[in-house]
Formats: sequence, C-alpha cells, structure tokens
Amino acid sequence: MELLERFLKYVGFDTQSDENSTTFPSTEKQKVLLACLAEEMKALGLQEVEMDRYGYVMGTIPATPGYEDRPVIGFISHVDTSPDMSGKDVKPQIIEHYDGGDIRLNDAVTMTVAEFPELPLFKGQTLIATDGTTLLGADDKAGVAEIMTAAEYLMSHPEVKHGKIRIGFTPDEEIGRGVDYFDVTRFGAQYAYTVDGGYEGELEYENFNAASARFEVQGKNIHPGSAKDKMLNALQVVCEINAMLPPVQRPEHTEGYEGFYHLVGIGGSVEAAESSYIIRDHDRAKFERKKAFAQEVADFLNRKYGEGTVKLTLKDQYYNMREMVEPHPQVIAKAEQAMRMAGVEPLVKPIRGGTDGSRLSYMGLPCPNLFTGGMNFHGKYEYASLDTMKKAMQTIINLAGLWAE
Repeated sequence: MELLERFLKYVGFDTQSDENSTTFPSTEKQKVLLACLAEEMKALGLQEVEMDRYGYVMGTIPATPGYEDRPVIGFISHVDTSPDMSGKDVKPQIIEHYDGGDIRLNDAVTMTVAEFPELPLFKGQTLIATDGTTLLGADDKAGVAEIMTAAEYLMSHPEVKHGKIRIGFTPDEEIGRGVDYFDVTRFGAQYAYTVDGGYEGELEYENFNAASARFEVQGKNIHPGSAKDKMLNALQVVCEINAMLPPVQRPEHTEGYEGFYHLVGIGGSVEAAESSYIIRDHDRAKFERKKAFAQEVADFLNRKYGEGTVKLTLKDQYYNMREMVEPHPQVIAKAEQAMRMAGVEPLVKPIRGGTDGSRLSYMGLPCPNLFTGGMNFHGKYEYASLDTMKKAMQTIINLAGLWAE
C-alpha cells in the first residue's frame, strides 16, 4: 500500500482521546484502529504481533539472517487525536503542485500565508489539508503511516540488512497517558524513536518538564441585593488567580526554551469555580519555581479570603528527556545520518511540548523524536506534506540499516 493511501485510510478512523475519561484507553474507538493495525502487521508478515488489554500494539520485523546480534531498535507512534477539535468524518483535501499561496479550506475558512508564513516553503509539493471543519489527524497518523509503510518496505526488500526491529502503537498520548501501561521490557528494544514531530528534519531530544495545575475555589453565594461584605464570588477569585500568574509567561508570549503557564479550562458559578493550567519549562529548576509560585498564589488567596477558599492540585506529567538521551550519543548521530541519506538536513531543536518518548526515556528506553511532515497540529488548519512524509519514511528505513552496521 502506498504511503498516501495508508495515511488517508488511517485518518478515516475517529480516534479522539478524552482527558475526562477514567478508563484506559480513554476512548474505546481508539482500539478500532489499533486492532486494524495489528491485523495489517500480521498480513505484512511481521512476527510477535499482539494487542494487549490496554490497546498497545507491538510487532516485530525479524532481523536479517546473520544480523540477529545487532541492537534491537524500535519505532513508536500514537493513534489518538487531540481532544481540542473533532477528528470524526475527516475529509482530507489533496493539493498537488501547491502554488505557495493561500489555501481555501471551505467557503468560510482560508489558510492564509499572512497567518502561516511557512506555507510558501512547501511550494511545488503535494499537501494534504482539512476541509476546515475538523483536524486532519497527521498528529500522529502521519507517523503511524510512515512506520507501517517503512515496515512493508523492509519486509519486501531483503537487500536492506537490519537487526530486529520492534514497532509500537499507543493510545492516549494527547492527554499525557500514552505510556502509562507500556511494558518497556516486553517491547524489548534497546533504543527507540517516536515518529511524532512536525517540520522536515526535526530531531528532538529535549522537551518540556510538564505538570498540570487545578485550582478549585469555594465561594459564598449571597443574593446580590444583600451581598455587601458577605458574598465571595468564586468566579472572581478564579479571575484573580489568572491575573496573578505572570501574563508574559503565557504560550502566546514565549518561544524556544521559555516556559509558560497555559490556561486550558475555566468554569463554575458564584458558589464554586475552578480553572486548569498546564505548566511547562525546559529548565528543571525554573519548572519547580513555576509550580512553587502557583502554590504561593493559592496560599496568598487563602490568607486573603480564608483557609479552604482555594485548593490547588499539582501533578507532574513528564520530564525533559535530554539527561536520559545524551548518555547515548549514537542514537542522535544515527538519526542525523539517516536524515542526510534521505536528503534532509537535521534540525535539532527542543520540543515545546512532550511525546511518549520523553516518558519512555525515563522508563529506560532512550527515545528521541523524529519529524513526520505534519504542521499546525490540533486544529482545522492542520496539514501535511506528502513529500516530507516520504522523507520521514525513508529516514526510518535508513535507520534500520545504519543500526545493523
């Protein structure tokens, strides 16, 4: 199956995860695609194919005879799409020989060069875009399609010598739970790569330290006609919390290694309200200070309005993988070499986010992240370059051979 055909097939599955769910995976519909992938792997001749009760799918491309002693490497992608926008009934648009200008998604939505100045860089390429009503799902079905198409190539081209290769597909990455039950020992790889990046050449082995923060505010609802010196409006306190967190440290004002507080949810009533944030920073010390400051805000408001007014729940989600990957420089060096062999100049940069690989690295599996060719993830302006996707697939094939040398 060609890469484009495979990608279009996968984006036809609605695999949106649900951060409010208490099950794993968070939505059963993710298992539909995962089961399909397991069957496809078997049909391609992969060995040790299994889907466990959590939905994790693993399979093996067996080593070329005589190369069984080479390091076992893995390639991993997630199947879920973001809760930020619907991934149901995705209607991809194929734009061949893109002219470098604005892209009309539908009568009401146009992706403009003014808003997305990187678009002209893709002039002449084949782009896959949305119809402006859903996300596309390139995050991370582009990675899934690239891994599967590379696997098909390796299974049918014995001239590419390689060691044992493990493939893994996970649910719930978008809600930070992607490897909660991932069995690193069972996966059995010494090194792995998540294929979950964006722009051509991206090679990432630094990511944010990440935590969630939830402020719960208990107010006191009194009829507004007699509320003087009695009412405590929980909604106003939630607004006060947001005002106390540094505005300059919001995502829209930061870049590169700069961290942030990001308000992701707010709601409630006069009587009770809450707000949710994600806290991010590449530097561990700054990350810890950000969490400590959030606690100081809660403590200050409790002193101001009375103990028990504000409850803060902080939960660490993942940490910067750099310290786990840097002791294994060959993992990065081979990725850079594989990219150059595919005609791609490596673009080493920090992830302003996280991947399954960040947690896997702390679980004993060094796991940097490779590009997929997807752009503008999580929304209606998401698109992917087929040209770059093909280079990502070739990078995977090249890595298979390089680890056998």
